[in-house]
Amino acid sequence: MFTSIAPRYDLSNHVLSLNVDRLWWRRAARAFADLLAAPNARVLDLCCGTGDMTFALRSQAGNGSARICGADFSHAMLQRAHAKSLLQSNPETQTPQWIEADALRLPFPDAHFSLVTSAFGFRNLADYNAGLREIVRVLRPGGECGILDFGEPKGLLGSLYRVYFKQILPRIGTMISGVRGPYAYLPNSVERFPQPNEMLDRMRSAGFCEASWTPYTFGIAGLYRGKK
Repeated sequence: MFTSIAPRYDLSNHVLSLNVDRLWWRRAARAFADLLAAPNARVLDLCCGTGDMTFALRSQAGNGSARICGADFSHAMLQRAHAKSLLQSNPETQTPQWIEADALRLPFPDAHFSLVTSAFGFRNLADYNAGLREIVRVLRPGGECGILDFGEPKGLLGSLYRVYFKQILPRIGTMISGVRGPYAYLPNSVERFPQPNEMLDRMRSAGFCEASWTPYTFGIAGLYRGKK
């Protein structure tokens, strides 16, 4: 499914979110500015897709020494991420590495990263609890996790949002991508994703402390944070 929409994935995201997705990535990256500026920081952007969150982390890290890796299971998405990194390469900063990997069985040793992020990809995992445990495994003690994903706003805005998300977005996404199916999957995946309180409970059970959720844009999206 992700391979089929890779060619126009970025365009679809920007159009369907009215470009607000760019603001969400940058805001999430700013939340971890201190970790990104730390000496010898190792950062993993999980389920990185075409790398937009990875690039936001790289930009926030600036000329620091942070080593940033993007991982995804879709080869086609990683190909586009790599192509974008060639266009955005800066001789003063380290280019992100790209690794094809299963988020539930990461090819990294224990306690390897100081920060693990995931933007709009974690909810696609087959097992959320196993995914959280794997993030805990590869994090250093004191390391942090940031999961940016969709939510469901409340009230009148929530009602309008659900009409857009379930009726309009799939049609526009199908028109832009030229592929039927994936953009009908999107609202279904958001519906099955745990509500904030349940997600925070899952994070604590997996081994995170200081678990928190910060809503973005009236709760359409939000950032989950936790510390190992």
